[in-house]
Amino acid sequence: MNTLKTGVLLLFLTFLLLATGYLVGGVEGVLVFLVISLAMNFFGFWFSDRLVLAMSGAKEVTPDRAPELYRVVEEQARLAVIPVPKVFIMETESPNAFATGRSKKHASVAVTRGIMRILNRDELGGVLAHELAHVGNRDTFIMTMVAAIAGAISMIAWMAQWSLMFGGMGGRDRRNGGGSPIALIGLLIVVIVMPLAALLVRLAISRAREFQADRTGGLTSGMPLALASALRKLERGARAQPMAMAKERLEPVSHLFIVNPLKGDGLTSLFATHPPTEERIRRLEALEQARTSRSREAEYRALWPSR
Repeated sequence: MNTLKTGVLLLFLTFLLLATGYLVGGVEGVLVFLVISLAMNFFGFWFSDRLVLAMSGAKEVTPDRAPELYRVVEEQARLAVIPVPKVFIMETESPNAFATGRSKKHASVAVTRGIMRILNRDELGGVLAHELAHVGNRDTFIMTMVAAIAGAISMIAWMAQWSLMFGGMGGRDRRNGGGSPIALIGLLIVVIVMPLAALLVRLAISRAREFQADRTGGLTSGMPLALASALRKLERGARAQPMAMAKERLEPVSHLFIVNPLKGDGLTSLFATHPPTEERIRRLEALEQARTSRSREAEYRALWPSR
């Protein structure tokens, strides 16, 4: 269901980009901004992981420097049937983690010092299973695409805003008779409505991918309740001690973290990149119940095959 929802929202976001391009420049505008979006996707696909790791201040570690962390990563990678990713540590007491990388073979996971202090081994395993689920589900690629399309829409809106200030969008305005009311309404839609709609779609896709990673991680690790327990601790810890990083640096990558690294106040709560933690926990508990029921049924059938 989350995969279907993601697909529908991604199609809608693409439609918003094409509609925005058309409102600004007609058919030529659609083609120009489609090319720009593809170029941004290409750049994001190849370089976004390096940018994210650099922005977060994460440093790569070797197995001798973090042996227990490496063992847990290797264990969860084996269970998820993906190559062992590179491992990074962020020197902050705010408990959190994220994964990035363009493919299963080129992936990285990063955890903070804080998360290693407050979680037990099973809980840390659940968190890493969640992050590796993002890798296995190709969420980094999906969210790079989403960010590129939403970024292209924001760029068009920025250009349209300047055009309103200085009198029209050039060729399209001249063809349509200058600053006609219809042209002005179109520009206002581009400036105000389209960026907001793109943001809401982007956030909805981010929340859907978080639910999917919780489910996948709970199944591959076999410990949905350990992940649920970790989420409780992380939510409290991240609220009590948000990351001491400039908001303008952290906000563009906040959707990658397992819990929101920013304070959940005001508009940050309204435009959340993550689903409510209590709902995530509820779904993980339901997943454990379903797993337990299937296990009991399998045991019963093994004991009484004729029934």
